This record gives sequence, C-alpha cells and structure tokens, in this order.
Amino acid sequence: MLMIAPIATQVSAQSSGPAETKQANAPDQKPAFEGQTRAPQPAKMPSLQKTVVADDLPQLWSMEILPDGRMLVAANAGAMHIVADGKAGPALEGVPKVASAGQGGLLDIALAPDFETSGMIYFSFSEPRDGGNGTSVASAKLVESGGKAALENTKVIFRQMPTYDGDKHFGSRLAFGPNKELYVTVGERSDKEPRVQAQDVSSGLGKVFRIDTEGKAFEGNPFIGKENALPEIWSYGHRNMQSATIDGEGRLWTVEHGPKGGDELNLPKAGLNYGWPVITYGVEYSGGAVGEGATAKDGMEQPVYYWDPVIGPSGMAYYDSDAIPEWKGSLIVGGLVSQGIVVLKVEADKVVSEGRLPLEARIRDVKVGSDGSVYAVTEQRGGGKSQILKLTPGA
Repeated sequence: MLMIAPIATQVSAQSSGPAETKQANAPDQKPAFEGQTRAPQPAKMPSLQKTVVADDLPQLWSMEILPDGRMLVAANAGAMHIVADGKAGPALEGVPKVASAGQGGLLDIALAPDFETSGMIYFSFSEPRDGGNGTSVASAKLVESGGKAALENTKVIFRQMPTYDGDKHFGSRLAFGPNKELYVTVGERSDKEPRVQAQDVSSGLGKVFRIDTEGKAFEGNPFIGKENALPEIWSYGHRNMQSATIDGEGRLWTVEHGPKGGDELNLPKAGLNYGWPVITYGVEYSGGAVGEGATAKDGMEQPVYYWDPVIGPSGMAYYDSDAIPEWKGSLIVGGLVSQGIVVLKVEADKVVSEGRLPLEARIRDVKVGSDGSVYAVTEQRGGGKSQILKLTPGA
C-alpha cells in the first residue's frame, strides 16, 4: 500500500492523574463505584508513529480491512468504495438509497465471518421509508471482476421499527460474535417523544439486537416467546450506540453517546435494562436534568464506565495483539469530541486506566490490522474529507 504523506509523528500521552481534568457538566453526580469514571492514566503510553495511508476520501462513517489489506469504506452520503494505494476507487453499484440528512447515511460495515469464501458483507444504513426513516441492515455479496467491484444480491434483512420522521440517533454498529450471531446497535431517535421507547421491549428504539445472517432472532435470545416483546432484542434502555466490538471472550462491549456529560461504556447482557432515559449521568444539552435527574434505580444496570465531559464515542476495537504490548487486552474507542483515541485497560470487567492519544481530528471509526497496527478514520464536520491514519510502534 502506498503511504500518502507520511508524517511519522511520535504521539504519546502524559500519565499522572486522570486524562480528563475539566469540570463535569453534572458536578453533583457521584459515581456508583470507585473507578466508574476518571480512571487514572496508564503508567506508560506507547510511542507510536502516525502515518496517513489514505487521503482526500469522501466523508466516511466506517471501514473494514479486507483480507488482502485493502479497505472497504462507507461514505456517509451513501456510497461504498474500496480503498487501495491510498485512494478511493469508484463507488460500488448495488448500494441502496440512504436518508443522509442530519446524522443519517450509510453507516457501519461488517465482513461475514466466512467472508474469504462467501464474499458476503453486512451493512447498516438509515433507510428512507413511508412516513420517515429508520436504521436497517442489509446483506450483499462483494464481487470483483475486470477491475471493478460491485455489490450483488443486496437484500434488507432487518429493519428497526417503528419508523420515525427524524434525522438523529440512528446508531449504528455491527459486530459478529463467535457463533456468527450479528449484534446490531441502534439509537432511540433523540427526540423526547420517541426516546422513551428505549424502555419499551415492543419497540426497536434504543436497543441492541442479536440476529442471524438472515435477520431473524438468534437462538437463545432473552425475549423469544415473551408477549409484546421483539424477539430480536438482546438488551434495552440505550441511547445512541455508535461503538461496538467483541472482546477476547466473545462478548459484546458498546459505548453510547450520552446527553451532555453521560457517554457510557457497557457490557450488554441478555435481557437487561441499561436505564435510558430514566437514569443517566450528565444533563440535557439545555443544562437541565434528564427526567428526574436520577443516576441509579433498582432493575436498571450501571455503566461499566462513563465520561463527563463527553468524548463523543464512535468506532471501537478490542486490541489483542502483541505489537503494542501496552494496549493488549484494551478497548480502543474513537473520540469525535476528544479528537483522538481513548484506550481503556479493562481487568475483571472494570476500567483500571484510561489513556488518550491525541490525533487532532474527529475519529469516526477504529480498526486493528492483522499485524497489530491501529487504523483510525477521521472526519470533518459539514461533509468534509476523511483520512485513514495508521498507528504503528515507533522507534
């Protein structure tokens, strides 16, 4: 792969105290347990080289690394491209129309677990519908012939319902578990009227779904056979999840956008309620309390970790390589607001340190390459260009 404008910058972070030092938006709120927020920085952050490996790309939302090292990327406006030699190829045919206003668009991409033999991919997008829109998941086969790539047999396999006429909080990330189960994270559509449906298991707003590759409820889901409940639901009470990954034990982790000072890391478990909008850390963007201002309630789960002020989470990867030993066993989260990546060292399902690597750009997605390099997708506000950065161990 051609390296575009290598900058070979040494990027590192200083330790001592928590990474976040600004005043909280909700200073009177207290964590439910020690280490739930503002964990200490790690004793050592690695020295890394940052290289721009692709430039002048359309505004991207996600990327997947293909087996040969090229990248399949989703442009927010509704096109999919293969990136090779630092540049985006032609838009692939076979991508459905997307509702790209506001926070909508072409969203996440996931390669099927058997991609090398099947060529199948899965992607989420905000789908235009009668009366509004909603997050949908489609499958397709990636076919290359004569130097051209296209999607064939594109089929919508799952639709978040109900449809809503809005342009916010679509989510969405896709993550395959170890048994070919596909986790789909979605938002609760933001507005006060629909967002309460995050608490309603007959609604698809504010949920994690677990489906098979045909879009059906995965065997063993907690709400199968329950009256007035969607069988595809895995967990509920979520706000707007734009980060998801599978850890070394095959478990799903998510990070969701909270209100003003309420981003949260969760380890979603079957059938459990994660509280939004009844309980949350942080406040409304107006500065007022969310609901009754509660941060805890019986029957509702606490986040593993939360941020106040927020990092603006988008994209997430589990780091299981020896290439950057300081990060092995960590969760790596892209930060839109924090403009870099956030590295969470997790032990016994608790965050023991939070390191921040400034990249001076909004980070929309994060992936780990086969050699242990970390790739970060940047974005600019207002439909600007994206880059793909590569982080490798420095001298």
